[in-house]
Amino acid sequence: MTKRRMKSMDGNTAAAYASYAFTDVAAIYPITPSSDMAQHIDEWAATGKKNIFGETVQVVEMQSEGGASGAVHGSLQAGALTSTYTSSQGLMLMIPNMFKIAGELLPGVFHVASRLVASNGLGIFCDHSDVMTIRTTGFAMLSSASVQQAMDMAAVAHLSAIKGRVPFLHFFDGFRTSHEIQKIEVLEYDELAQLVDKDAINAFRRSAMNPDHPSVRGTVQNADIHFQQREVINKYWKELPDVVESYMGEINKLTGRDYHLFNYYGAPDAERMIVAIGSMTQTIEEVVDALNAKGEKVGLLTVHLYRPFSLEHFFKYIPKTVKVITALDRVKEINAQAEPLYMDVKTAFYGREHQPVVVGGRIGVGGKDIRPYHIYQVFENMKAACPKDHFTVGIIDDMYDSNLPAVDEIAIDHAGTTACKFWGLGSDGTVGANKSAVKIIGDNTDKYAQAYFAYDSKKSGGVTVSHLRFGDTPIRSTYLIDKADFISCSQQSYVSKYDILAGLKDGGTFLLNTMWDDAALEHNLPAEMKRYLAQHHIRFYTIDAVDIARNLGLGNRTNMIMQSAFFKLADIIPIQDAVKYLKDSIAVTYGKKGDDVVAMNCAAVDQGITGLHEVAVPASWADAVDAPAAETREVPDYIRNFLEPVNRMEGDNIPVSGLLPVQDGAYPTGTSAYEKRGVAIRVPHWDAEKCIQCNQCSFVCPHGCIRPILTTPEETAAAPEGYVTKPANGAKEYQFRIAISPNDCTGCGNCVNVCPAKEKALDMRLLEQEQDEAARWDYVAALPEKKNPFNKLTVKGSQFEKPLFEFSGACAGCGETPYIKLVTQLFGDRMMIANSAGCAHVFSGSVPSAPYCKNEKGRGPAWNSSLFEDTGEFGLGMFLGTRQVQKEMASLAKKILELHASSELDAALTDWLDNQMVSEGTRERADRVIAALEPVKESSELLTELYENKDYLPKRSQWLIGGDGWSYDIGYGGLDHALAAGENINVLVLDTEVYSNTGGQASKATPTAAIAKFAASGKRTKKKDLGRIFMTYGYIYVAQVCIGADKAQTLKALAEAEAYPGPSIVIAYCPCINHGIKTGMGLSQMEAKHAVDCGYWALYRYNPQLVGTGVNPFTLDSKEPTMSFREFLMNEVRYASLLKAFPDEAEGLLEKTEKDAMERLAYYKKLAAEKE
Repeated sequence: MTKRRMKSMDGNTAAAYASYAFTDVAAIYPITPSSDMAQHIDEWAATGKKNIFGETVQVVEMQSEGGASGAVHGSLQAGALTSTYTSSQGLMLMIPNMFKIAGELLPGVFHVASRLVASNGLGIFCDHSDVMTIRTTGFAMLSSASVQQAMDMAAVAHLSAIKGRVPFLHFFDGFRTSHEIQKIEVLEYDELAQLVDKDAINAFRRSAMNPDHPSVRGTVQNADIHFQQREVINKYWKELPDVVESYMGEINKLTGRDYHLFNYYGAPDAERMIVAIGSMTQTIEEVVDALNAKGEKVGLLTVHLYRPFSLEHFFKYIPKTVKVITALDRVKEINAQAEPLYMDVKTAFYGREHQPVVVGGRIGVGGKDIRPYHIYQVFENMKAACPKDHFTVGIIDDMYDSNLPAVDEIAIDHAGTTACKFWGLGSDGTVGANKSAVKIIGDNTDKYAQAYFAYDSKKSGGVTVSHLRFGDTPIRSTYLIDKADFISCSQQSYVSKYDILAGLKDGGTFLLNTMWDDAALEHNLPAEMKRYLAQHHIRFYTIDAVDIARNLGLGNRTNMIMQSAFFKLADIIPIQDAVKYLKDSIAVTYGKKGDDVVAMNCAAVDQGITGLHEVAVPASWADAVDAPAAETREVPDYIRNFLEPVNRMEGDNIPVSGLLPVQDGAYPTGTSAYEKRGVAIRVPHWDAEKCIQCNQCSFVCPHGCIRPILTTPEETAAAPEGYVTKPANGAKEYQFRIAISPNDCTGCGNCVNVCPAKEKALDMRLLEQEQDEAARWDYVAALPEKKNPFNKLTVKGSQFEKPLFEFSGACAGCGETPYIKLVTQLFGDRMMIANSAGCAHVFSGSVPSAPYCKNEKGRGPAWNSSLFEDTGEFGLGMFLGTRQVQKEMASLAKKILELHASSELDAALTDWLDNQMVSEGTRERADRVIAALEPVKESSELLTELYENKDYLPKRSQWLIGGDGWSYDIGYGGLDHALAAGENINVLVLDTEVYSNTGGQASKATPTAAIAKFAASGKRTKKKDLGRIFMTYGYIYVAQVCIGADKAQTLKALAEAEAYPGPSIVIAYCPCINHGIKTGMGLSQMEAKHAVDCGYWALYRYNPQLVGTGVNPFTLDSKEPTMSFREFLMNEVRYASLLKAFPDEAEGLLEKTEKDAMERLAYYKKLAAEKE
């Protein structure tokens, strides 16, 4: 057999590559972790790549997964082979169409990167709760267990769907397979073309809808014939297993691999066997090899074709010697007798002569890492006289005792494999660099390579750990590295936060990016780390990548420096080859960004090698003594028992009972304040003498970590050393200070850049230099809250209100969070929030910390997120539910007035009833009622009931918050209905003009010419004008705002929206890391200002209350453009890269997007000029 072409790629790429070959039309919509499949399809189509039919795939991005499945259905009915790509909730939205597609015998293929379905919490990682939900749709279900299989089985799915007339769902594990990079063999398109049943395609086309031979489909059927209709098609599913087996045989002939519907691996005379689906089977194979080498008799049956479940093929491969079988499910079916695969296996043996003991368990639910130890536990359980059934693996179940007994560790031989771990910070480039490294080694050498990336849900600033393996044989280890040859850490602060050296082998190599010299290392390294380095004879190297990057003009991007240092130290390939490959990769990766960017990164490669410093580890470190334990701070139980262990990456050790306080998914607020992540390299330093007390720095801060503080003379005198103040302008009884929390700052620098003082009152300094500021922050944070002496509806005054949204996991320089923070400063103590899925969901509600918090009275925003698509309906439901209970309280209050319990209560209740739905003063009115109720609350049942429901007395401020993906696309219908209902709800749209959370896919908010994922050649249609649409109702308050351009207008719009006694929507311009702002996210607010200055984004307010008053209800707040439109566009890679990537079309598209913007502006001018 000839040697095949090999390429390093991840599972998404592998599946997309095979899918593209057989696809005429692809209907796509982004959802993590499957988005990259659709993105690849779009990119290949944009560059003219041909499928096996010699055509470029027609790609259409839909508004939702439901829309995508509808488009798939329609396209199939028109005779085009059609595919889509999805996960989790997205697959749930496709279910109705899946029943139709299967019932109509249409050969569609859905490729799914399986991911848990949100229940009491949302997660982006793998389990099979999504794919197992569609078992009854009629779709065939074909599973892949590795990156190689993702390509091979994708081809089998398409080929079998065409020949068998049954649609396929091809699935593989999200992240574990979808994002794992492996070096695999590539199937060539000309080979695949030979396998297609052309007669079946012809028959499909001839049976498609066509006016030349018309038919009626999608009919309504009565009870007399529907049952028969469901039965008449049985033969297709009965014949399908043989069709699939046949095509697996064809792939086997091409590749030499050995695929079957069920693949057996292990001893031919095995006595114990596991049945499993997905990536865990790779790990099980490793354990099977290890146990059989010790003389045990064990095996594995891997399920590929799960539906239809062919008993003939199932029993064909099971050794007759098997006495005990365990079915492992990667899903929890909470109200079933057992999980799906277990039930199938158990049922399969019913009534058969061969009756092994069959037990089952749950493993890897929610993306939990599946390790060899866990599989060893399962095999050991089968040795028992009565094996434990319905067990769990990988968690500590101290409530229901579902755990398997502990066993000794099992040694898995990985001879010839080099294992490397890289600790990084989200958005610092570590993950991207490692993706590049594994492809360089995989694609340019004979070595096999594997990469997997573990990270949390924070948008940036979270911990990332890259796991890379290199070896001379294929790598099957689908679990995280616990024994490493090389460990790199890009963040100096991690040395005291995480056990980063855990598992580093004796004589291994450790690389630390640090500004510390040897003397500083002696002073700063924890004793535990020193002991490990010395006792395990670790080769220890440092590099000051931060300083190198800054000198080169790369800002905080140290990834290329650390990558070349890795190649030098790991010595996996000759360093001269590595340098060549790295620089070749740089030219491809950064070529679109300009020659200067390429040159800077090439210089970074060179200096990453020359900048290395080997530390001579002192022998004395072997006996290093731990420093005295720091004084333990008093923290809530949740922080000590949950947040801190999870943040130390010890969440796997939290037992089931540890989740009892949050069993319904309700977590405490205000917990992000305990994290103190210290992720910034530089943080702001305040110069009191230069400060003009405008508070603009606080206004724009994305993380709420810089704030104006007013202190009394007594408080000032009692403050920690270095607490510098100045007399407060406009509040002579107070001293003024700008307080900064250095360990909550992400170091974006927007505060410095917006400072309007003649000499800036802020400058950026190294985090280490500003650590004394932490104690001063803690001091002011503990001071009692003061009544705001200024008008909170002014820029300055608003910032003396405590933000009830602080220290989120948003990106440095995020354009979304300043708006959320501001809304909580204005209305936070009575806010109800329905949050759409997306960035604002992730940085607002990622366990274990919550940035929403309370004031000193314990009041703050109540926050929830339902789904991506239903935030409009969810928020409206919240409002209606609250209002109904408040109506009941009003009725109760009227009855109480008849009692005349006290004159104070009568007066308070009367005032409350007269103004129940008025926002202004609602908290004060409620407090007066509560105070009057207090002395009489037990004198009657009516009074007791009202007192018990006192938390319903204030008027709630109902907000719906989400991005443009929700509001313009998937949730637009629900949003439209919720606003059209006329109720008093407020909507805040955080418009980044892309699907930010899933990686920057185009939405209907994306303007013409912008390059985005799913719009690889530049978007061809203009931006949807959401505000203009909602103004047509005439009774919805509408505003467009931009903090960077006009803070006062933003404040005014938000205040008017909340005060308006009807529906309102405020659309906020949000610069985003996905825009590729060339000047960096430290100037994101300046970039937003430029968007308004050039006419790209207009500021306006439409207030229906002004209709009929003689005043124009529409106010255009932005001025005539003063900046070059093209200059603005060229500062963002999403536009500038169009000129390099598609030069022939770029000019026309860029002209069109300017024309579109000017037409919008002209329309707004027309509205503003109209007379009432």
